[in-house]
Amino acid sequence: MPIEQVFKSDIEEIVARLGDAAQRFSGKTVLLTGANGFLGRSFSELFSLLNATVLEKPVTLIGLDKSISSPGGNESPVDRPHIRLIKHDVVQPFTWEEPLDFIIHAAGIPSPFYYRAYPLETLHISITGTQNMLELAQRHHARFVFFSSSEIYGDPSPEYVPTPESYRGNVACQGPRACYDESKRVGETLCHIFHEIHGTATNTIRPFNVYGPGMSEKDYRVLPNFANCIKGGHPLKVYGNGRQTRTYCYLTDALLGFLLVVLRGVPGEPYNIGADSPEISVIELVDQIEKVLGRKLPRHIIDHPDSYPADEPQRRCPNIRKARLQLNYEPRVELDDGLRRFLTWSDRAYTGHI
Repeated sequence: MPIEQVFKSDIEEIVARLGDAAQRFSGKTVLLTGANGFLGRSFSELFSLLNATVLEKPVTLIGLDKSISSPGGNESPVDRPHIRLIKHDVVQPFTWEEPLDFIIHAAGIPSPFYYRAYPLETLHISITGTQNMLELAQRHHARFVFFSSSEIYGDPSPEYVPTPESYRGNVACQGPRACYDESKRVGETLCHIFHEIHGTATNTIRPFNVYGPGMSEKDYRVLPNFANCIKGGHPLKVYGNGRQTRTYCYLTDALLGFLLVVLRGVPGEPYNIGADSPEISVIELVDQIEKVLGRKLPRHIIDHPDSYPADEPQRRCPNIRKARLQLNYEPRVELDDGLRRFLTWSDRAYTGHI
């Protein structure tokens, strides 16, 4: 099922909310890494619609990804007008001789299941890959945006929840999540150095629990896990004690925030992008899903499997005051509405066989 047919209305909503700011992409060239991932494919759909309906001159999107085929049975993306996909591993240097205005470095291994299995690859993408892309941005005088993670904060002290960008983090450099957390922190340091030393216009995005159509059924994060169990008629698996809390940001709110950072971010600054409410436990999330679906769901509270890294942060909630003030960012999609949209899509797109 082509992804663009499933959440076309979501992409249209983002374009409408972006308004006249979108014209800053007119006639520009954007290089996007991780182009075949969840966020990368969403960006591609967005730029395609901007070209078709809004921009005075088309934006050229150059998408890089190590793998052209998607995980989880999704179809491979296809080239469209002004969108070119190149098979390339960002750990290797990339040469581009044509004009380049923006680099969005979204390549990474964000799923705990996968970075637990591929720790060295996770490190290389966020460190070597980021340096390669920063050097490319420096050569072309391009704006550079790095996708970091809310996990760089680790397990924050209670007085720092909601967590501002100024919080320095509570992260273990040796542990089951260190390959992801620490590599993202080093990636941010590289951005800071290139901005300070070379004058490269860099920004860092710290996303908080983004979800929506396009997430692979084999992603193994909480909402794809739940959606898979619902489709297959299996009990929902709640890891740990179920009391760990999160906020959840629907794709339309997240993508809008990401674009505002690309277009309006103050060079050198990091930005939290996500929903700042409601902060709910995983057990409460199951309750919300039951409310949306209008039926009870069986659930099992179980220990984390060996394939899933322990040391999970107990709370994760962003302070988005900085994004509100500097970017005019405001999430609008209520949790029930976002869950309804995602579960409607996953019921059609997922197999329930994992």
